[in-house]
Amino acid sequence: MKKTWLALALGASVLATSVAAPAQADTLRVGTHPTFAPFEFTDNDGNIIGFDLDIIKAIAKVNGDEVVVESMPFDGLIPSILTGNLDVIISGMTITDARKKRVEFSEGYYDSNLSIIIKKDMAETYKTADDLNGKTICVQIGTTGHDFANTISPDNVKALNNEPDAILELSNGGCEAVINDRPVNLYYLKKASLDTLTEFVDPKFKENVDEFGIAVRKGNTDLVNKINNGLKQLEASGELDQIHLKWFGTKADGSLPAAEAEAAPEAAPAGTVANVSEA
Repeated sequence: MKKTWLALALGASVLATSVAAPAQADTLRVGTHPTFAPFEFTDNDGNIIGFDLDIIKAIAKVNGDEVVVESMPFDGLIPSILTGNLDVIISGMTITDARKKRVEFSEGYYDSNLSIIIKKDMAETYKTADDLNGKTICVQIGTTGHDFANTISPDNVKALNNEPDAILELSNGGCEAVINDRPVNLYYLKKASLDTLTEFVDPKFKENVDEFGIAVRKGNTDLVNKINNGLKQLEASGELDQIHLKWFGTKADGSLPAAEAEAAPEAAPAGTVANVSEA
């Protein structure tokens, strides 16, 4: 009888403890390649910041999780997921069929398309992507711009580690064009303040939109569901619009807030690509 009462008492104690204890937060190891402003880049103090970082931190917050950000080369991100060294990738990564064979993706959180940077004095020569057939093209390694360049000039593609290196190579005459996601091209073109360069969007780019997704290990549907749930909560609360407004000057649907629609700001906030006119 004593043993029975003792067992019951211990069971009640364990039950009370389990009920009272708060859910333990997960710490997500998030990988990114911070050379893709305004999505991910380092500020003057060496902190990794950007649209993507704000998104993943906000998702973690609504799910009660923590985030540890790890910087690494873009082409090392998926291998690090496969080996278990990362839990999540957010790095302006386009959802492609090839990548879906290796990782699971969340719902898309940003739609982008490509654009091309050339020298202004070549604007009459290069009016479409097809005009670059056989020409030397600079790209950021591992991006969809890299993939596209290989389709039009496969033997003449210079794959560089980041966008600033690609623009520098173009400025120095090492290539005829830079192809990358348009928000990235606009950001660095604005930051470089080079009046010798210009940017355009090939009509075919507008038909082929890149959808960015958050990647996790294949089969980790629980984490994918948590991320998707977080995205939905951010959208419902309006926080997604606020993050988008911070980095791009518009809400997620491309519109301005009602209060600003009648009087748009004269200049974009520092470190954004807001108020850059459409090509």
